[in-house]
Amino acid sequence: MADGDTETRVTIRTVAADAGVSVAAVSKVMRNAYGVSDALRLKVEASIERLGYRPSVAARGMRGRTFTLGVLLVGIDNPFLPGIYQGIESVTESAGYKIMVGVGAARARTEVSLIEQMIDNRMDGLILVASQIAGETLEHFARQIPIVVVGHHEPAAQGYDTINNDDQMGARLAVQALIDRGYQDIAYLTQTDQDDHLADVAPQREIGYRTAILAANLAPRILALPQHGAPRDHQIHQMLTAPDRPRAIFCWSDLDAIPLLSEALRLGLRVPEDLALIGYDNSPMAGLAMINLTSVDQDGPRLGKLAAEAVFTRMNGRRVAEHILIEPTLIPRGSF
Repeated sequence: MADGDTETRVTIRTVAADAGVSVAAVSKVMRNAYGVSDALRLKVEASIERLGYRPSVAARGMRGRTFTLGVLLVGIDNPFLPGIYQGIESVTESAGYKIMVGVGAARARTEVSLIEQMIDNRMDGLILVASQIAGETLEHFARQIPIVVVGHHEPAAQGYDTINNDDQMGARLAVQALIDRGYQDIAYLTQTDQDDHLADVAPQREIGYRTAILAANLAPRILALPQHGAPRDHQIHQMLTAPDRPRAIFCWSDLDAIPLLSEALRLGLRVPEDLALIGYDNSPMAGLAMINLTSVDQDGPRLGKLAAEAVFTRMNGRRVAEHILIEPTLIPRGSF
């Protein structure tokens, strides 16, 4: 490298001088530290952008940080998850962090192995999405690395944070919408093997479903499909051709609601005249004209953004656990 190139290399001091602030202020903005005003952040980020500043990863590592964040997803086949990831990235990108993604495939052992690998690779923090790991194990890992969990209800957790849509409320919204349309035979479609995972979203939505059904003096009716990823076409066919088929179904997720809708149409059932249907997640496919599925929106990008903000404040020294619930919204379409 020529001497001239060395002299013009942009450093954190160059950014500080350009923004008219201290080096410490630039460092605080980059670390997303407490107490940074919007005005200061905008000023520093403008200088970083104008100067094309790229912090040295090696130098950061020597100070104890790798400026990498681990994100563990439950799977890659759920179209709702990219929204959460985009929300996370909207925060990490401006903070100069890189994301390392792992896929747990809804298996606790796989998740544990991936978390251990991320810790070994010196991630600065972890965001787990729809984790299948029990709270005790999460507390164990949280003593080693800052952790925030999305889509997993553990409001009593002390060592890590939880960021959730209010799943019980979302279920109540869906059931009440069906009741308001005059439906009384309303079933809840969930997954099997959920009894031991009450922190998961499907059992939480079942609690909301039962609350709304019982409040209306109606009889709860629970239907179940195998865990996602297992063959389920035969069960869906049997459910829709049974003589006691429900008049309306609230489905725990669009992941099952859309295949259910497809099979209903294949069988010649009219939706909603013969079968009313509401899903959950408001996934991109739900809004397509050919699908037209009513669904509960839980604002994935916002969940991801809140999770990233929480893990940064954890990394910067916060010790008191935060458990955040955001309100869902029912998006009415033609399926009910």
